[in-house]
Amino acid sequence: MTTLAARPTTSRLGYVDNLRIMLTVLVLAHHSALTYSALPFWYWTEPSTSPSGIALVVFAVVNQFYFMGFFFLISGLFVPGSVDRKGPGAFARDRLIRLGIPLVAYWLVARPVLSLREWPARSAEGESFLHFWFTVGDPGPLWFVEVLLVLTLAYAAFRALRARVGVRSGVVVDGGVGAEGVAGAQGVAAQPRPVGFWAIAGLVGVLGLATFLWRLVVPAGTYWEVVGLPTPAYLPQYVILFVVGLLATRRGWLTALTVRQGWAALVVAVVGLGMAAGTTALATAPGAGALALLASAVAENIFAVSMIVALLVLFREKFSGQPAWARFAAQNSFAVYVIHPLVLVGVAMLFAPLVAPAGVKFLILLALAIPLCWGFAHLLRRIPGVARVL
Repeated sequence: MTTLAARPTTSRLGYVDNLRIMLTVLVLAHHSALTYSALPFWYWTEPSTSPSGIALVVFAVVNQFYFMGFFFLISGLFVPGSVDRKGPGAFARDRLIRLGIPLVAYWLVARPVLSLREWPARSAEGESFLHFWFTVGDPGPLWFVEVLLVLTLAYAAFRALRARVGVRSGVVVDGGVGAEGVAGAQGVAAQPRPVGFWAIAGLVGVLGLATFLWRLVVPAGTYWEVVGLPTPAYLPQYVILFVVGLLATRRGWLTALTVRQGWAALVVAVVGLGMAAGTTALATAPGAGALALLASAVAENIFAVSMIVALLVLFREKFSGQPAWARFAAQNSFAVYVIHPLVLVGVAMLFAPLVAPAGVKFLILLALAIPLCWGFAHLLRRIPGVARVL
């Protein structure tokens, strides 16, 4: 019997945690923009078709091209190492606690509270408050937690099946690492595999083709009410980038990315932004054909992959350190993600009487919400048992 053992590690990559902080702030900025933009897709909105209101729409659309896919990639980085240490069964139970409990808590508490404005109308129709409380709204931003839970449980099932098949064939894979077995928790391999231009281009091609074929069935703007998924048109990107995160852990791709590739990706992202915005506008116009849809799918993912590569290299080279404030922010970032709708809506309601351009109100809301979210998250996590989940 052959045993291929993983070498456990405990260190983390500071720049990956710093990227998670940045993306969490970007989520707050995204939903703050929806509050005052011409897109009324948030719990509390003050729609504006002014120039700054339109600018906030553009900001939100550009974010959507890449930032949640990036979140899934980063989430995937730490999954293999966690399964290595705990085993598939214990890992699955841990995910059900760490992701399932916040999802259920949001559904039972935050979701109906954020939808209370709908109660008078539904009460007038004869609906009971109890029925309203348990049926109004959807998971909101916690759709990310919902999808991530499904993906992580699927990976745990894959690892359990792989281990079972390995035992039957006489090869025991300790932690499921295999011959390339390498550092799990921090997402770095002992011998990083080079990431060439064609590999990055291939990823763009796979993402573009998968997105195009998917959007023939699930066009942009589709909303899945049953599961509360606001952007199912981007599901191929979410799933593929999560898998890229899993593979990057084993192959050391984060370390292998070069500074030159980072600069090249930044240039491509800047140039590709205009292409992505233009083709997306054409693809969502009435009567748009398959060619416009294909161009949009490819252009969006050129921008998305380029931004992700550029940010990975930038943070690895320039923002890898973690001073005390960054450690604090990283520890509380998931709790911030869970509670931020309550904070954003509360602050926006307080400032509703303020007469100011949409862009100004957006900046005020974001400036207040960032410290408030982290402050409330810190206090929440000090409650006994909460830090185990958040």
